Amino acid sequence: MKYKKFRASQLFDGHRLLDDQHILITTESGIIESIVAGAEAGDDVQELDGILSPGFINCHCHIELSHLKNMIPPHTGLIDFLCTVVTKRDFPAAFIQQEIEKAEEEMYSNGIVAVGDICNTADALPVKTQSEIYWQSFIEVLSFTDAKADENIAHYNHVLQQHQAKLQSPNRSVLSPHAPYSISSKTFELINKATAGQIISIHNQEHPAEDELYKTGGGEYLKLFKIFGVLSSPFPVTGKSSLQSYLPHFNNGQTIFLIHNTYMPEEDVLFANAYAKEHGLRLVYCLCPNANLYIENKIPAVDQFIKNGCHLVLGTDSYSSNWQLNIVNEMQAVRQYFPHITLETVLQWATLNGAKALQLDKLIGSFEKGKKPGLVLIDKELETAQRLL
Repeated sequence: MKYKKFRASQLFDGHRLLDDQHILITTESGIIESIVAGAEAGDDVQELDGILSPGFINCHCHIELSHLKNMIPPHTGLIDFLCTVVTKRDFPAAFIQQEIEKAEEEMYSNGIVAVGDICNTADALPVKTQSEIYWQSFIEVLSFTDAKADENIAHYNHVLQQHQAKLQSPNRSVLSPHAPYSISSKTFELINKATAGQIISIHNQEHPAEDELYKTGGGEYLKLFKIFGVLSSPFPVTGKSSLQSYLPHFNNGQTIFLIHNTYMPEEDVLFANAYAKEHGLRLVYCLCPNANLYIENKIPAVDQFIKNGCHLVLGTDSYSSNWQLNIVNEMQAVRQYFPHITLETVLQWATLNGAKALQLDKLIGSFEKGKKPGLVLIDKELETAQRLL
């Protein structure tokens, strides 16, 4: 069998950042054979300038919104952003497909090997069926009122069935709640029942108005509701934060991706972790820093997640809310705002942490014998990434 050998300025194996005295050996197709000392590698070693890493895991994306690239200006604030997104879905199908294809090609070429993708429709299925990327498809449910809960779940179950029929891994498509401000109590209960033991996703605490909604029944989300013909808050006033109000709906062994967490206070981190431990849930905290900067010009309090032992991963969000779909740029943003967080740490979030969160770590996420995680060369300035295998 023929092998390929790689020496880079630094080698990140999914766990540790190693120096240039370590040589990665793979089969020609990219299956990992071993990492050896330079003196043991023999001839024909390919020399690379940069950091050699396993492929990246993009834990949060909306590829079906790729047609909105450059359509919404930065820094509108979340409420106006959402109002714009829901009124900009009516584009020609051919254009939507073209932009989805371009986004998938971009993610693949810059080293993304798996994506946690939010789906309201089946628009991205033609691309996913041909893609070499692993896809976890979160069929995103919106259902504001209990009265419409059964009807809405039936609609999204149809979208789910389309995914399950077309994709090679049908168990990687699952119903997921959109956000605390768009899911009624009954809808939460129906999703909990339908997703036992599965990986699901929810946008969490992206704006202070989310907590205000549950604490008082008022706030800026009422502006969004009016677009859907809902004239007052349909959600219970609990006097608690949104997270403390909705998380108790889940008790069915799910892995729950908490997305964004831009305005999540530490008391809610403590509550969430304690509730998950007590009720057999697994929480994953997904950071999408460039999307947070694009929409709200704000970064989550990342240090509190590290302090409390949260399982951290990275996502890009969509082209409606980001300048690019590139995990290296997300790592760069974390390092820019939190320079004390090591490069090794953010590389872990981008690779093995993401693979574990999506339960793909037996296949990808690290350079371990028998895996085929993809090989990505990152420039030393952490600005660009290039897929090698």
